[in-house]
Amino acid sequence: MASQYTLQQHIHKLDHASCHEERLYKILESYMELFPVKNAYLFRFSPLGYLGEGIILLTQNGIVHIGEIRDDIRSLPIIYSAIREKKAKHCTGLDLLKQISSKYITTSNMNSVVVVPICYRSVVIGYICSNEVSGEAVFDDKTLTALTLYGKLVGKYLEKYEIAEDSQVLSKRELEVMRRIAWGESTKEMADTMDISELTVKQYVKSAIKKLGAQNRSHAVGELFRKGIIS
Repeated sequence: MASQYTLQQHIHKLDHASCHEERLYKILESYMELFPVKNAYLFRFSPLGYLGEGIILLTQNGIVHIGEIRDDIRSLPIIYSAIREKKAKHCTGLDLLKQISSKYITTSNMNSVVVVPICYRSVVIGYICSNEVSGEAVFDDKTLTALTLYGKLVGKYLEKYEIAEDSQVLSKRELEVMRRIAWGESTKEMADTMDISELTVKQYVKSAIKKLGAQNRSHAVGELFRKGIIS
């Protein structure tokens, strides 16, 4: 099992990355060096709709972009459990068929899945999945504890760079609109409550999404949850 010191040393090495994309690659590269896995899927997680969105997949053959993968993680019990408990999870054998969707069973000899939540403080911002493990790998309590710690260290590392690079702050109105979206209000309900037009609401949403570097409303709300700006 990798010690806490070893995990921290690998995290410190990530500081040499020159851009966000390289940091993500190195996070998965370090993960595969530290633990007995042969691939690593990286997902972002939005608590709005329990949405898992694919970012990249690292295999021994290189990187694959997996932006087309979008899942309600409530339909994937092992991932849902890992996120809810904020602990790394592993399943194998017959239990695997009950825990994971068939689209993640990519080879006929796949018989194991590992899920590592990426946490910052009390918030899960993403997760790493592996569905190919090395030989006779054993995922005992010590290994799962090390995997959980790695996810927490990665979360702190990513947050450090997000704060350093995020120079734009939402206006009071933009923040109010995004908070109301998180509450589940419609555009019309927001317009009526805030005494503004629906077009103005949409403009606030559009500008907030742009400032947060998000892809859509769900992603933007997920970023605000992750940063602790809304709860």
